[in-house]
Amino acid sequence: MNMMANKSENLTDLADRFGSDKGSTKHRYTELYHMLFNPYRQRKVSFLEMGLLIGGPEHGIDKDRETGDCPSIRMWLEYFPKAHIHGLDVSDFSWFKHDRFTFHRCDMDDRSAIVDAMENMTPQPDIVLDDASHASHHQQNAFLEIFPRLPSGGLYVIEDLRWQPKTYEQKGITKTAALFRSFLNDRKFSHSDPDIEAQFNALLPEISGCIVEPVRYQKARKDQVAVIHKR
Repeated sequence: MNMMANKSENLTDLADRFGSDKGSTKHRYTELYHMLFNPYRQRKVSFLEMGLLIGGPEHGIDKDRETGDCPSIRMWLEYFPKAHIHGLDVSDFSWFKHDRFTFHRCDMDDRSAIVDAMENMTPQPDIVLDDASHASHHQQNAFLEIFPRLPSGGLYVIEDLRWQPKTYEQKGITKTAALFRSFLNDRKFSHSDPDIEAQFNALLPEISGCIVEPVRYQKARKDQVAVIHKR
């Protein structure tokens, strides 16, 4: 496949062409992402996406399921023609081969596994996109271990804040959307677990800004996407 991007195609065009649910047919995330990522498009950045295909344990499907496509990875490889793309998932996508793609298998329940994955990731990412299980503690585990590794100016994106899987979500945990809303409202994080709260607040000096966008950018809808910028 010719992976050189057609410069007339924006990210939404590519999402629709490759069958990613980030495009116009469902979430419309790519409208935001194109504005954020277009300045990086022709740079040799490192990009990490966590969660590579719909389905898996968050939907009650075995983590060892057979996988046959990586629509978003195909999209990122074409959108960023000079970038190295990393993919991380609890299921196996090692069959997907490209000279600018590296796969890392990781269970987000285990923070030490996240650390191991990041230590084996070369180069370290400039941009991170969390589209994994959407369980609150998984999102928070990943952020606490990965965000400090981003370079100055790096971007960290968390998708699907409005939905948490019953298979994984822990009772009583502060939702990730509420966690980042507390930062926006009070300039500090509030969490039901004092230890997690302290770990997030320790990162305050590293955060230069945060936006939280609602579903399909409609003000009355639930929070859907968080974007955090590294100081």
